[in-house]
Amino acid sequence: MSLTRRQFVNSAAPFSLAFAAGLGASFFTSPARADDNPSPADLADAGPVGDIMIGSDKAPVTIIEYASMTCPHCAHFSETTFPELQKRYIDTGKARFTLRPFPLDALAAAGFMLARCGGNDKYMPIVETLFAKQQEWMVKEPLPPLKDIAKQFGISESDFNQCLANQKLLDDIQAVRDHAAQKLGVNSTPTFFVNGKKLVGDVSIDQMAKEIDSYLKAG
Repeated sequence: MSLTRRQFVNSAAPFSLAFAAGLGASFFTSPARADDNPSPADLADAGPVGDIMIGSDKAPVTIIEYASMTCPHCAHFSETTFPELQKRYIDTGKARFTLRPFPLDALAAAGFMLARCGGNDKYMPIVETLFAKQQEWMVKEPLPPLKDIAKQFGISESDFNQCLANQKLLDDIQAVRDHAAQKLGVNSTPTFFVNGKKLVGDVSIDQMAKEIDSYLKAG
């Protein structure tokens, strides 16, 4: 059973409980874990939603992050490590970066849907804002604060409702999550792949730099 769209627009009941009622067990259980050394083809497979990359496509290092919008460790990485990562490596053409959805719960899926509905240019700004304001919308009734965040990015209430009622987008996000779990061995967030090397957890800028610099020196 797939996720059901009606739970996104039902603000009459607590969001997490209402949404959970329409979820299949697959969303809350981890599929069989894959090898920790995934094939390049499996790693390159961005799924039906595709990658939104930032940084030069000629960068020698590619960083893929799998995150959940409701994960506090992901939020901490976004607020503390990512700005320096972007300054040192992404903006200087040394690395390119993409953040793929690995929602651990229904509310996280809603956050990713909202970020996608903002368009490619607004995807990362919305993601960063959702992480920064995580405690404001991870509440019993999250739709009002999520709507307020959407308005900041020019998303009307009508577009907001249509976004969270988009069953195909929801299914596509779940497909990305399932692929990561089944083919890449992802079972927690955040999980990173730096030129294919797997790093798990809220890594510091020093840890990230150590991995990136090793590829820059090799080149």
